[in-house]
Amino acid sequence: MGGHDKGLVEIAGRPMIEYVLDSLRPQVGAVMINANRNAGFYARYGVPVIADALAGFHGPLAGMASGMQAADTTMIITVPCDSPFVPVDLVQRLANAKQHANAKIAVAHNGERMQPVFALLDTELLDSLQQFLARGERKIDRWFAEHHATSVDFSDRPDTFINVNTPDEVNRVEAMMRAGAVHED
Repeated sequence: MGGHDKGLVEIAGRPMIEYVLDSLRPQVGAVMINANRNAGFYARYGVPVIADALAGFHGPLAGMASGMQAADTTMIITVPCDSPFVPVDLVQRLANAKQHANAKIAVAHNGERMQPVFALLDTELLDSLQQFLARGERKIDRWFAEHHATSVDFSDRPDTFINVNTPDEVNRVEAMMRAGAVHED
């Protein structure tokens, strides 16, 4: 997106972060935003804004670790800011599967591959995650493999995993919205 903060890129006149927040707020007790820039703008949404605890770019796992560290809950849900079609039952489906499997992590799967940033994680995994990052590791699936993780089928909701990385994708998602081609429940 030309270096622009993707959460602030507008889709149909609204920053993408707003679509994510609108979907997540009814599903959870509290929301926080992990952002390493534009914290003042994100703070306008009335939720805590936390930066990665690790300096430099360490990828999504660093954000997960920062979220775990800041949370006062036993679990956190993570979703990317550039996926505006978070389903209204994401948390419930992940939580049900996590509980059924007695897992520490529940991660969405689109029917073809794991979608690792759509995950429900026990915050007790923070020490493990910090040690993993301290070793220079960055691959989410490698860290997940160290723990009891369960995969949750979301092949019935393929729109969930549409992420917006280019101006052409902004246009495509806006066209989908206008056409009502997105599964919303």
